[in-house]
Amino acid sequence: MEHNRFIDRAWIAQRRRLWVVVGALVVLVVLIFLFWPAAEQEKPEAAPTAPAVLAVNLTPEQIKAAKIGVQRVERGAATELLLPATVAASPTAIAVIDARAAGVVRSLSKTLGDYVRRGEAVARIESGEAAGLAAQVSTARARVNELQAAYEREKRLFDQNVTARQDLEAAQANLAVTRSELERAQAAAAAAGVSSDGRSIAVISPLSGRITQAPIVLGSYVAAGDELYHVVNPNGLQIEVALPSADAARIQPGDEAAIVMPDGREIGTRVRSVTPALDPESRSATAVLTLPGAVPGLQPGAFLQARLKPSGEVLTDAVAVPEAAVQSIDGANYVFVRTKDGFVARPVQIGSRSGGMVAILSGLEPGTVIAATNAFLLKAELGKGSAEEE
Repeated sequence: MEHNRFIDRAWIAQRRRLWVVVGALVVLVVLIFLFWPAAEQEKPEAAPTAPAVLAVNLTPEQIKAAKIGVQRVERGAATELLLPATVAASPTAIAVIDARAAGVVRSLSKTLGDYVRRGEAVARIESGEAAGLAAQVSTARARVNELQAAYEREKRLFDQNVTARQDLEAAQANLAVTRSELERAQAAAAAAGVSSDGRSIAVISPLSGRITQAPIVLGSYVAAGDELYHVVNPNGLQIEVALPSADAARIQPGDEAAIVMPDGREIGTRVRSVTPALDPESRSATAVLTLPGAVPGLQPGAFLQARLKPSGEVLTDAVAVPEAAVQSIDGANYVFVRTKDGFVARPVQIGSRSGGMVAILSGLEPGTVIAATNAFLLKAELGKGSAEEE
């Protein structure tokens, strides 16, 4: 009996040891799953590296030889508005040439893209109206010849005291009326451009410029009033800028402006006029900019951007520098600050541009001396240094 109890106590003790071992293994496995990945991913942090200093060492003689101009930065930058604009022709620089009479197009001397002079015939229309105008001139001329002969006959008889003065005066009055009718018929024929044979009417350009539209077709029949040509004078183009209602009151005639061309060029100009009322559909006003002259590449209907600078508005919290002073290095904007050894590139945050100046929002303090002209040479020197290090 005692022997059996001893066996039972040994088996229970062995069983407890087994459970202890199993529990310890379970705890070990849980700890491994909890801490092993984190320990594996933990890596020593790299020590922070100081940013590289972009410096160009130059002597005063070298700076002078490279013609690098410096200037002191001052506080205050003019505000500007960047708005969409459209190229349009002024009312006196565009003409629609239509058919003055119905008929058949018999000749074309100009077509799309050609240059025409004011008063030049660009086409001819064979029309019955031309024959009618020519007939009126012929009839009036014959009537003048007839009454001229009658007047001369009455004058001879009056000089011979054969007829009364009133007969002479009546003949003279009839001749004057007929001459007026002849002049009127000739003026109508000349205005219509009737040919010498009286068969065709000339289509005349009222201004000098280039033909931008030419729906006319040789041999086709046209009715009176049909549009045949559009002529635009390239020296008479203007820029129309859409002003939002909130900014319409800020722009006044005479304010400075610039036109941003598709290739990035900017052409300086001024505001000529601003419409006094808003468009009922777009809820915007229109500012009209005058061009200094013919600008190659501009065509009516083209879309551009315009920079408008409201007069009297200045950002007192910002500084402005010449656009040439700001250089792009690795996608960031830098300004070269003068040091005792040359220049050092300082990153800046730029704002609006106007009149060749760019506002600096941060990174540059008033009073700092910077490279204002030929700063691209300093950028090139930095590029040379990077290439030598590589």
